Amino acid sequence: MSALFEELDYRPTPIGALSLRRRRELALGVDVFEIKLGEEFLMSSLFTASEIALARLGVAAAEGDRLDVVVGGLGLGYTAQAVLEEERVGSLVVVEMLEPVIDWHRSGLLPVGPRLTGDPRCRFAQGDFFAMAADGQVGFDPEAPGRRFDAVLVDIDHSPEALLDPRSASFYQPEGLRGVLTHMKPRGVFGLWSNDAPDARFTRRLSEVFAEAWAEPVVFHNPLQDKPFTQTVYLARAGAPSGEVA
Repeated sequence: MSALFEELDYRPTPIGALSLRRRRELALGVDVFEIKLGEEFLMSSLFTASEIALARLGVAAAEGDRLDVVVGGLGLGYTAQAVLEEERVGSLVVVEMLEPVIDWHRSGLLPVGPRLTGDPRCRFAQGDFFAMAADGQVGFDPEAPGRRFDAVLVDIDHSPEALLDPRSASFYQPEGLRGVLTHMKPRGVFGLWSNDAPDARFTRRLSEVFAEAWAEPVVFHNPLQDKPFTQTVYLARAGAPSGEVA
């Protein structure tokens, strides 16, 4: 049996101290990997259903083959891994602001890391996803400025209202969401993970910007509380090119 608790890494970052921990969940008999920012839990390998659903629902909604996908937020890697499990995906750029998180995957410190770094379709890009979204020239791929994507999937903040950093607040308003459109192909799909239940107000906000918008509740069993828990994947589709029927 593995040790009951181990802090694998601890580093300062521009938004606070970041730590990676592994602990043994005795009640379930599994090792759990957790990332904390200061005293706040960011993510846990014990709860990954909605992060995986973000990838599967987002790719399923995208049209065509050889899809170009960007994921905003690397975290423990479960969204990126689920994207790569889809055969229609031709390339994946994962944007992550915090260098330690990328290092943990490249070094194999996190279980999913070798699968991501070993897939030639996948590439990490260190940067501020929200600043990239607002940049109409460079965008999400520093190696290919102006590149457009079939799907843009985001898992960074806890929800459109519960933010890790208040500087990202404008992204969730219509003007910020319109910035994403500049980096998407016609009929491209935008997906957003939220820790909260569906919020009709945010779905309406998406519909102000995109041709279609809807919310997919993701219900899973919380083994620690022994009850169901609901999170959300928001999805939206860009319009067709001018003059083309959607």
